[in-house]
Amino acid sequence: MGAVVIHQGRVLLARRGTPPRLGQWSLPGGMVESGETLREAVEREALEETGLVVEVVEILEVLDRITQDAQGRVQYHYVLVDFLCRHRQGEALSGGDVSDLAWASQETLADYALEQIALEVIRKAFHRSSALAGGTSASNQS
Repeated sequence: MGAVVIHQGRVLLARRGTPPRLGQWSLPGGMVESGETLREAVEREALEETGLVVEVVEILEVLDRITQDAQGRVQYHYVLVDFLCRHRQGEALSGGDVSDLAWASQETLADYALEQIALEVIRKAFHRSSALAGGTSASNQS
C-alpha cells in the first residue's frame, strides 16, 4: 500500500527506516493486516508512519515490486497499490518504520533519488489532484 498525499502543492515522502529499501526515499505505506480493506490499510499506515489522518480519494496505480538477492533468488515480491490521499488533519511526524519525512514540490523531486516508478506515480497524483481541484492539467505538468 502506498499513500500519495498531495497537500498545498507538495507530496509527502518517507525515508525508509527498515529493509527493504533502508534509507531510501519513497511513499509512505505498508502492508495490509488481516481483515482490513485496502483503504483502511493505507489510511492506517499513513497515520502510523506520518502522523497524518488522510482520506483515500482513488487508486492511482497497481504494480509488482520484485527484488532478488545476489544469486538471483527472489527476496521480496510485493503487489503495491498506490492511492491518492487527501490530508485531513495532523502534522507530519515520522513514526513506524520511517526515519524521516519531507514535503516535496514537483520541482524538488529529483533531490530525493526516487525510483522511476515512484516518480511516475507521483506525477500522476499531481495531475489527478489538480484535475479534481478543477485545475487544468497542462498548467500543472510543466
